[in-house]
Amino acid sequence: MLTREQVIQGTLDEWELFASLVAGLSDEQWSAPSRCQGWQVRDVAAHVYGTAHDTLKGVVGSRTPEQEAEAHRHLSPRELAAELRSAVSGLGPLVATLDDAAWAAPSPAPDFTIGEGVLALWYDTWIHADDIRVPLGLPTVRGAGLVAAVAHVHEQLGKIGKWGPARLALTGLPELSVGQANGRVISADPLRFVMVATGRADSAELGLEPTVNIYA
Repeated sequence: MLTREQVIQGTLDEWELFASLVAGLSDEQWSAPSRCQGWQVRDVAAHVYGTAHDTLKGVVGSRTPEQEAEAHRHLSPRELAAELRSAVSGLGPLVATLDDAAWAAPSPAPDFTIGEGVLALWYDTWIHADDIRVPLGLPTVRGAGLVAAVAHVHEQLGKIGKWGPARLALTGLPELSVGQANGRVISADPLRFVMVATGRADSAELGLEPTVNIYA
């Protein structure tokens, strides 16, 4: 669904959107509960920044999300936004040099190519922004980030192989196959499908099995 150029630019744009979101939060919002169980908004933001930081240093995957959150949660909203922008300014020139061969090469993260890893970064940043927005009463931002989330979930369902076969007929998007192309058709809003497929909503909402959750 997405070209290499679209994924690279989309990831960089999503980080900037995340930095803008974080920079505008009040101290009260910073310490409010997020959609991620047991995490405040500051913990979610610290995880997103920690992943970008570790990607720049070439050690992505060396820390757990919990370790990233613990290491950076002390930063204020504006401090974290500035640190994230600084990391992204270093990442931009690096990802811009990736050609097709590099895109298909293994990444430092196990079981991911470089291309899959960059798409995962885009997805992770977008969905964690939503994990912040929704509890704070802010509207979900659909757009390209939601398309990236669908693409990442589709990739992971195919790799994990616990769910399917199925054809994803998600509103406004090209049809995608999980497993054999003759699987049952799942018609749904893409946002609801992503929420279900990432464990943020009950699979029964869409009449699907729990194995559709890529984290299950």
